[in-house]
Amino acid sequence: MRSPSGPRADGHHQVLFVLAECVPFAIALLVLLVEFTPLHVLYTGPLLVATPALAAVTMGPKGTLAAAGVAVGVSVATASYNGAWGSQQVYTNFLALFLVSVASFMTSRSARTRTENELNQVQRIATAAQDVLLRPVPTLLGPVRAASMYLAAETGAQIGGDLYDVVQTRYGVRMIVGDVRGKGLPAVRAAAIVLGAFREAVHYEDDLMEVVDRCEAALLRDAAVSGAGGAEAVLEGFVTALVAQIPDGPHIDVINRGHPPPLLLCDGVVRPLTPTAPLPPLGLVEFVSGPPRRADRYPFAPGDRLLLYTDGVIEARAPDKAFFDLAEAMVTMRDHSRKEFLEGLHQALLRHTDDRLADDVAVVVVDRSLDEGQRSAGGPA
Repeated sequence: MRSPSGPRADGHHQVLFVLAECVPFAIALLVLLVEFTPLHVLYTGPLLVATPALAAVTMGPKGTLAAAGVAVGVSVATASYNGAWGSQQVYTNFLALFLVSVASFMTSRSARTRTENELNQVQRIATAAQDVLLRPVPTLLGPVRAASMYLAAETGAQIGGDLYDVVQTRYGVRMIVGDVRGKGLPAVRAAAIVLGAFREAVHYEDDLMEVVDRCEAALLRDAAVSGAGGAEAVLEGFVTALVAQIPDGPHIDVINRGHPPPLLLCDGVVRPLTPTAPLPPLGLVEFVSGPPRRADRYPFAPGDRLLLYTDGVIEARAPDKAFFDLAEAMVTMRDHSRKEFLEGLHQALLRHTDDRLADDVAVVVVDRSLDEGQRSAGGPA
């Protein structure tokens, strides 16, 4: 889940960056206007010499060479127009332009190499963090088979504010899918806190509601320690989450804390598992009122497919602003294996959004295994 001001701020930064890249070429254009008008009495040599240096600040080596080439072309044109060839000033300007261009190119190439090395190191760290934070779910867990997918909206990003996990415990298979409000390192921190609390609590708490309470307590405790309390914590630190438990029986228990409801595919029909009583996201415990809540129970028979996801899927928009139809995608690919389904969903999202995801996407698909009797009768595993 993105912060409302995020895309707008990114757009401002992009505009400023483009304007900065245009400065060297704007200076060259200014020199042409001065030299080809009565204003040519002004001395413009230093302005052209500065263009490669300015390009090296905001552009790569190729951009620096392009700016240097434009500066040389303008110098030749103005010198020819003003009949200045043969003067010491012209050759001095060309020598200064050559030296500055070489120095700017070398500096730009060195900076580019250093930046690429730093980005590669950051990417390796992010990949390692993803392996710990968002580890792939096991394929076979007791009565179910599962698979997961994570897509980051930011180019080059590995992790964000979406979270998921599937764990087999003595109480059954327990799952969580969540989405932190906001983005950046605070969102990653909140996701790690919730996942850490979940992974510990699922093995010791027999009541699924206690597992959810442990996740929320860890989130609030971290907000208090970091000093983000009160209204700020309410507005910036909450997490929508869905926690589910699949026991041996043909049903599933679900606790929904402000998260999009999971979709259940049964006999070719998709229906959302809507909570009987809405609950606020994790971190907004003060808005929970009334008697203690219990998990909702829904049928989940052998052969059924369950899909848990974050709002980056259903809020993905096409260029015409149409939302992505996840239920239709489930029906269309109902005969696909879990891996094929996730690959097909990935490609469908990219086609729908024209390769421009606006938010991170986390998806967990779970198939209820057929029982031994059905397997021996020749049913699919």
